[in-house]
Amino acid sequence: MSERRIGLLCAFGVLFIWTGFQLMSRFLATQSVTAWDIAALRYAGAFLTALPFLLWRGPPRIPLAQALALTATAGFGFSLGAYGGFQFAPAAHGGVIMAGLLPFLIAAAWWITFGEAWGLRRVISLLLVALGILLLGRDTFGGHPGAWRGDLLFVFAVLCWAAYTWLIRKWRIGALDATLAVALYAAPFFLPVWWFWLPSRLEAVSLGMEIFQMAWHGALSVMLAGFLFTRAVVLLGGPQTSAITAAVPAMVALGGWLFLGETLGLAGWAGVLLVTGGMVASVLPALTLRPRAPTSTG
Repeated sequence: MSERRIGLLCAFGVLFIWTGFQLMSRFLATQSVTAWDIAALRYAGAFLTALPFLLWRGPPRIPLAQALALTATAGFGFSLGAYGGFQFAPAAHGGVIMAGLLPFLIAAAWWITFGEAWGLRRVISLLLVALGILLLGRDTFGGHPGAWRGDLLFVFAVLCWAAYTWLIRKWRIGALDATLAVALYAAPFFLPVWWFWLPSRLEAVSLGMEIFQMAWHGALSVMLAGFLFTRAVVLLGGPQTSAITAAVPAMVALGGWLFLGETLGLAGWAGVLLVTGGMVASVLPALTLRPRAPTSTG
């Protein structure tokens, strides 16, 4: 299997896991669980999942400063911003802002710092995604007073994830090392602070639900999705990977409608179709124009 196909499979795996991550986060927020509780389940689940890898191959094979930078951005900034945002805003807001802004931030960062030009296909893809996100936003942002607080937290979260993506590209960090760094370093810092000082309402959910959320947010969202995303960035590049995950807003909007009762109007459905079209345009094989052979004049 070619590297491109492996990268596409990794990116689509992230797409589905991130959709579930956002829907699960919004569901827990409606159960009166605090953002700190959801983060604690995430970090604990990721740490327990990473322990066998730690025993197998040792700690992440990157400098400590780099590991802490990845933990600060992907471990703390992204997850705490996202979980905090879902306390105030519906699932569709998180999908639109976080996954929607990411391809534009990364495409701009890659262009400025790595000199990666925007081809016609990327421009068309981003334009479709932008129009779809505007329609989704128009459909969902009007009926939730006070959601602006969550929206600001979503912006903070996506800025942190864009920084994480840029760092793994700049430092050329492998997928497993980056994933293990975030999984192993976040829990020892956060869990004692949460246990002793942060407000908690974890008793509002059952033990079975706690274990399930640890598995989803920790094993899947941190370990598996983190590995797949980093691997996709290595194989496809950040701009194309983020263009594929730009379909998350559409999938989250659909999931919010199906499972959380957060309805969509006509503009919202049109936005879903456009975002999906933009994602498809980003993964289609590039079309190149071959110069015509010169014709003989004599």
